[in-house]
Amino acid sequence: MITLRLAQAALALALASGVHAQAQRATLDPSAGWASTSLESPDPARSQLDEARSLIAREEPSKAKKILDDWLDEDEFESSPYRAEALRLRGDAKYAMGNEYKALYDYEQVIREFPASSEYVVAIQREVEIAKKYLAGLRKRWLGMRIEAQAGTGEELLIRAQERMPGSLVAEDAAIYLADYYFDKRRLEMASDMYDIFLRNYPNSPHRMHAMQRQVYSNIARFKGPRYDGSLLLESKLLIQRFALDYPAQAEQAGLTSALVVRLEESAAAQQLEAAKWYIRVGDGPAARYTLTRLVRDHIGTVAATEGLSILQDRGWLETDRDTVEPEILGPETTP
Repeated sequence: MITLRLAQAALALALASGVHAQAQRATLDPSAGWASTSLESPDPARSQLDEARSLIAREEPSKAKKILDDWLDEDEFESSPYRAEALRLRGDAKYAMGNEYKALYDYEQVIREFPASSEYVVAIQREVEIAKKYLAGLRKRWLGMRIEAQAGTGEELLIRAQERMPGSLVAEDAAIYLADYYFDKRRLEMASDMYDIFLRNYPNSPHRMHAMQRQVYSNIARFKGPRYDGSLLLESKLLIQRFALDYPAQAEQAGLTSALVVRLEESAAAQQLEAAKWYIRVGDGPAARYTLTRLVRDHIGTVAATEGLSILQDRGWLETDRDTVEPEILGPETTP
């Protein structure tokens, strides 16, 4: 009986002293058997963030935002290693509440103040998501209504993503999305430039063929006719040849073949012929003669080159320029 009372007293003492001790966890080691390890006391800063994260996952972002607002206002957590995470989570809560524009302020703070944090990448990814929605037509909420277009903000966010994470998959995704946006909106000069930037920065991207093809289409569509600058046609010709060399089957299927190159050649020649005729109309004979000479030399076999040769002959400019004009155009020289 005395032994039983002593055992009970010892157990009570052990329980009382364990109130202030760390919690214990038993683990099984195959070689050493069972062993107990101490569990650290819960971190109040960490536990609040976990609770907020859980609330966002359960689609209760307003409650999560309240917790995170209080957490970020707490002086005790001013220098917490979790501060970047708290800001990003509050941005996520605002985003989930439909206040994506306000969420950008938290994401930007993470990006600017915590570039070494793992949250840096997550914040940029969130901004890219929002940018895509803005470019797809989402308007900024104002007084409960979405009435303010934010395409400009979307463009800026995608450009920032490329600057902040060059060479990354996030930046690659932002670049091709922005190029396609310009193409779809018929902002063809911007599209061509963006596809060019994309191809230089990501030469091995799975989107390479798509970007090359779209760049060709952008350049061709920008040419407005023989009265305008024909340099785009020369660039388009080179792009088509490069595309056909790298992707012959796809080039044939898309019509980016030698037949299109021939049509571009004719258009470029027509542009030079139009320029020469303009010089003739304004009385600038030397410029007209120079342009016609280049025309018959650079665009052999085109309709415009044949007409240009005829003008040179009619005006007596042919003998002066015979040495610079291709023999195939002029034919064999005859002797009297």
